[in-house]
Amino acid sequence: MIAYYQGDKKMLLKPQITQQELELIKELIEKNPSWGRTKLSIELCKIWNWCHHDGSPKDISCRDMLRGLDTKGLIRLPKKIKNTGLKKGSKNHIQLVLGNREEVLADIVDILPVRAIPVIRKSFEASEFKFLLSQYHYLGFKTSVGENIKYMVYDRYERLLCLLLFGSSAWSCAPRDVFIGWDAKTRRDNLIYTTNNTRFLILPWVKVKHLASHILSLVCARIASDWELKYGHRLYLIETFVQKDRFAGTCYKAANWVYVGETTGRSRNDRYNNLKVPIKDIYLYPLKKNFREVLCNVASS
Repeated sequence: MIAYYQGDKKMLLKPQITQQELELIKELIEKNPSWGRTKLSIELCKIWNWCHHDGSPKDISCRDMLRGLDTKGLIRLPKKIKNTGLKKGSKNHIQLVLGNREEVLADIVDILPVRAIPVIRKSFEASEFKFLLSQYHYLGFKTSVGENIKYMVYDRYERLLCLLLFGSSAWSCAPRDVFIGWDAKTRRDNLIYTTNNTRFLILPWVKVKHLASHILSLVCARIASDWELKYGHRLYLIETFVQKDRFAGTCYKAANWVYVGETTGRSRNDRYNNLKVPIKDIYLYPLKKNFREVLCNVASS
């Protein structure tokens, strides 16, 4: 195998399969008959340290290589999972996938690294995302409008753990606006440079301590770049609203989000001050140290 060094990390540059590597692949297939092709490729990437710059395995490239070896008769891959006959993304297909779900009950160190993958529009993952949120999030989910990013989070074994949705920030939120230093005009001009974590769902069959705060930290480290790639501008602040009578906000506190106050218990559609909604705690996460300076001036810069 050919490798190179990036800093102190050794990474596989290009696989050149020797007899020793062939024997390793054959041994893994023989000793693990329950493994599919995806599982096999992920484990090989770990052994060879064949990964992207973010540390995630190059399992798709690895599977391409394995298929080539199989075509040449050098190895015999596990059979492909048979087509269910159901259209990918259909409700019945997703329910079948869920029926095969595996309970994740582990210490967090045993499932690392965890990967957060942005969801592509009109993909099978987008349909799965919508279905899972509508089924398991207490607020449900119908659709997203405006600028938004959806993430699906997987563990080292490619098991789906979590879903997150970031969308438009609240138009008016006094504790947030005071924290930033916004007046009405500055808020109107610069609200686009913030986002609201409107959905955060750890799937109900996933039981891993400290996972939620770990995922929040992971996503917060990448969302500004992902947003700029998708929409052409960066983010400088994330907000979220935690319903007080349901949640304590523990994971946000553990991930260093800042509590700034609570909502008034009024709906944005409350024209006559008589619509009551649950009171929510307000948490903010600045993405830059100079976020106040930027958010108070970015529209004119």
